[in-house]
Amino acid sequence: MPRLTYDTAGESHGPGMLAVVRGMPAGVPVDPGFINAELRRRQGGYGRGARQRIEEDSAEILSGVRRGRTIGSPVAMLIRNADSRLDDLARTPPVYRPRPGHADLAGSVKWLTTDCRETLERASARETAARVAAGALARLLLREFGIETFGFVRAIITERTDIAVTEDNWRSMLAARDASEVSCPDGAASERMAAAIRQAKIDKDTVGGLVETHVFGCPMGLGTCADWRERLDSRLAAAVMGIQAFKGVEIGLGLASAAHRGSALHDPIRFDRARESLPGGGPSPSLGFVRDSNNAGGLEGGMTNGQPVVVRGAMKPIATLLQGLPSVDLNTKEAQMSQYERSDICAVPAAGVVMEHAVAFEIAAALLEKTGGDSLLECRTNHENFLRAARTLPLDPPVTGPMA
Repeated sequence: MPRLTYDTAGESHGPGMLAVVRGMPAGVPVDPGFINAELRRRQGGYGRGARQRIEEDSAEILSGVRRGRTIGSPVAMLIRNADSRLDDLARTPPVYRPRPGHADLAGSVKWLTTDCRETLERASARETAARVAAGALARLLLREFGIETFGFVRAIITERTDIAVTEDNWRSMLAARDASEVSCPDGAASERMAAAIRQAKIDKDTVGGLVETHVFGCPMGLGTCADWRERLDSRLAAAVMGIQAFKGVEIGLGLASAAHRGSALHDPIRFDRARESLPGGGPSPSLGFVRDSNNAGGLEGGMTNGQPVVVRGAMKPIATLLQGLPSVDLNTKEAQMSQYERSDICAVPAAGVVMEHAVAFEIAAALLEKTGGDSLLECRTNHENFLRAARTLPLDPPVTGPMA
């Protein structure tokens, strides 16, 4: 079957955003309510701008689904823009004063124009609505295999939570995360984060932060160590770094790994026969191999190792400031303050939703590469056969003699 991929199209103030997902097997139940709920999550969060009060994002499924299930052809989803005024020069005038930190200047030079409008319309984070729709569809596939994702805000500027997310407690955090205006399941930290955003608004400034995604239930062996381009950690990093305004990505302990000795960093392996099987009797995705820590973030050698996959992304502050920043007029080359475009004070909670879905899509793609087929039934059979074969290890006889 073809590799699971997606494309997006559309401009911030064009008719809408389009996501086209290719490679989805036939027979996957599609829940439009779930997709639309995830799109609404992306619109939320304290510190968002006026645009979110205009849009009511929902996905219109144009192809690839019949009677509530995928049929194996490309799935096209359209999120219409209520604020659709791309050709209205009175409401979307040319932008000649680029914003430091945005794509304005680089894009204008790239496409040989002094009008930054055409660059910023595509570079806008409005495009991430299409990515969330694609990721939500991928999550519906993952759920068929018992794989779930949980994303939240770890920090906004210097305010952070040290809450520990585990396989046992993440479901209990869902309600707290969704009740938080900054998508953080830690109530006290949420209040501090919101206060930091309020102060930034008073100062006519913006703030960034850290977001985190955990993936539970991944079988061992997704990804590969045989080709650097197909390592799952590199693919996840590329997906996260492709999100607007992201400047860093970590897996597991990430950068802090450099400050540890190997004896303190690497996660010891144990075998727990009680965790070898699922409650229903089938093989557990971890096959009974357990760790007392997860500093590797569920990935070793570019492959899942049966532990939760943990990805963290760093979002810089939004580049559009109410106070403006020093810039130049591209036509006159005279010093000017940067031009203002309606924007957010903080979009970190929304970025967390986007990253959760970007990560989910890459996990789904790797899953289909390992256990893929043209239909959900075939994929599920292949998945079960793989786990069953893995549980019968050792397959090779022990080495004896001079080579032992």
